[in-house]
Amino acid sequence: MNREKAKLMQIDVCSTAQSMYHSGLVAGTWGNISARIDEDYMVITPSGMNYDSLCPEDMVVVDLNTLEYEGNLKPSIEAIVHSAIYKDRPEVNGIMHTHSTYALTVAAARKTIPPICDDQVQILGGEVRLAAYTMPGTKKMADEVVKALKERAGALIANHGAITVGRTLAEAYTGSQVLEKTAMVYINCQSIGGGVEISQEDIKFFHDFFMNKYGQR
Repeated sequence: MNREKAKLMQIDVCSTAQSMYHSGLVAGTWGNISARIDEDYMVITPSGMNYDSLCPEDMVVVDLNTLEYEGNLKPSIEAIVHSAIYKDRPEVNGIMHTHSTYALTVAAARKTIPPICDDQVQILGGEVRLAAYTMPGTKKMADEVVKALKERAGALIANHGAITVGRTLAEAYTGSQVLEKTAMVYINCQSIGGGVEISQEDIKFFHDFFMNKYGQR
C-alpha cells in the first residue's frame, strides 16, 4: 500500500465528510464516505463519530478483502458495502452514502426514480433503482446495493437512504447532490401529474457525454 496516497485519501475523505454534514445530506453521525487507495485498500469514515470533530487521522484504512483495519477506531459498519462495490466496480474510486431527506422519502416509499432530469441521467446513468430492504452492515445489504448500482452511479436503499459512486470522491459527492435534487423534483412532479421520462436514446447520449466529453477534456 502506498502510505503517501493513503494519507492524501484520509484528508480527502475527512474534508468531504464535513462538507456532506454541513450540506444537510446527513444528520448526526449517520452516513459514511470512502475512497479507494488501491485494489486492496480503502479509507472510510469511522463508526459513530461526530463529523465536526473528525481529523484526517481518524479516517480508517481497511483491507478490501478481509475488512481488517488499522488503528483503534472502528470503521463504519457499512464497510462491507463499500468493499463489495469497489471489488465489483474497478473504475469506482469514491463512494458516498447519505440519509438525505428527499432521497430517503422516496426510499421509504420503496419507489424508484424514473429518468426525468438531464443531470440525473448524465451523472447517475438513468433510472435510480431501489436496493431491497436489508439490515445495515450485512452481506445481504452489500449484495442488494451492488445489484441496484449495476451500470449506475447512484441508487436508493429501501427505508435507509441513498448511495452514489464516482471515478473520484468529488464525482461521487456531486452525484449525491444530484440524486437528492432529483428525488425532490420527482416528489414535486407527483403533484402535477408526474414527470415525463427522457428517452433511452437521449439517456445514452447524455451519459456518454458526461463520462467522456464533459468539462475541460
